[in-house]
Amino acid sequence: MPLHLIKLSVGTDSVADLENWIKQKLKAQKQRGQKPERIHTTRMVPKRADELIAGGSIYWVIRGQIMCRERILDIRPFTDRDGIHRCRLVLDPKCVLVEPRPRSAFQGWRYLEAKDAPRDLSRAAPGAAKMPEQMRRELRELGLL
Repeated sequence: MPLHLIKLSVGTDSVADLENWIKQKLKAQKQRGQKPERIHTTRMVPKRADELIAGGSIYWVIRGQIMCRERILDIRPFTDRDGIHRCRLVLDPKCVLVEPRPRSAFQGWRYLEAKDAPRDLSRAAPGAAKMPEQMRRELRELGLL
């Protein structure tokens, strides 16, 4: 069973914000002549990396709710210019909407067992992905989604 990560998406107010940021980064890489890759850099190297790349995803918390996920494709540890060990998480740039779930703030990332991960929205509530995000949030708060 795959293992997942959960992380705050700092500076984004919606899944659309995250998707736009991803598109901008990939476009900038292409313009610089680099291979476009969705990379998220983190300070710590996950000790359970093998479990994460065996089908795991990073679940993004946006405005206090787990809202979407990106599949983890690779984990690349490196040392930065200051000699600090860091890690590049290579992600599938496609954001998959998930069943919204409240999550309080935390620092860094946490492991998320597959049994505890929210279901993809397409399975939890077919058709809900076509609704505006604000409407999904309101329906979730009312207990209708």
